[in-house]
Amino acid sequence: MPVIAEAAPVTMADIEAAARRIDALVHRTPVVSSARLNQFAGGHQLFLKCENLQRTGSFKFRGATNAIAGLDPAIRDRGVVTHSSGNHAQALACAAQQAGLPAWVVMPVGSSAVKQAAVLGYGGRVISCANNERSRVAVATQVQQDTGANLTPPFDDARIIAGQGTAALELLEQVPDLDLVIAPVGGGGLLAGTCLAVHGKSAGRIPVYAAEPAGAADAWQSFQARQRVPLKEAQTIADGLRTSLGLLNWPIIQRHVRAVVTVDDAEIVAAIRACWTN
Repeated sequence: MPVIAEAAPVTMADIEAAARRIDALVHRTPVVSSARLNQFAGGHQLFLKCENLQRTGSFKFRGATNAIAGLDPAIRDRGVVTHSSGNHAQALACAAQQAGLPAWVVMPVGSSAVKQAAVLGYGGRVISCANNERSRVAVATQVQQDTGANLTPPFDDARIIAGQGTAALELLEQVPDLDLVIAPVGGGGLLAGTCLAVHGKSAGRIPVYAAEPAGAADAWQSFQARQRVPLKEAQTIADGLRTSLGLLNWPIIQRHVRAVVTVDDAEIVAAIRACWTN
């Protein structure tokens, strides 16, 4: 695999600064293990970082909080705008409410009614768009121009990557002697932050692997092609991973991720059932 020459848009120092910045604003989520799941894994011990217990229900709150906390005071009061169909939308709306700022969230027609209600419940203002990437970006750009709000993308942003990386920092403080770390990949914000944090904290000793749905396997395809391959079509139950790798995220992932593993929807459903029952 070729060495990437470009300077990294995010460093270990950025992740450590994000951890200090958001420490009092986010939950330090627990790490759990299960004897039955360990048995399923052939006797290996699994440690699960429970970001489902993070505020708004996902790791996305870390990146959103870091992005808002790092806003230039001169433009901070203009609020924030993003495009997202779910988890980032909720996270940014909640983080903005916490900071006393307005938030505009562009959501595709057909987005989950539960997630739209959550955005509204956090004080966000929902704007509808067509269900494609071009429309999402175009409408969000127009809202930004109309309101002067600060654009806060879901994953293709250095502040977001640094914020998501704080979950891995916590994990290695809670369980320092890991053999490897696995993170899911959609847009790549969590994965990019995770591999930077793990590489920096372990001096490269602990490898990071990515897990991706077979029905949205653009990261796997990118690794095979050794260049970023945009996602053309997504067919998977994992609705949070139906997006292409970010431009900032891909070079970090290519440099630091050991390999990408794909799983089909039947395997995802079986894993969900195993977690629920065990």
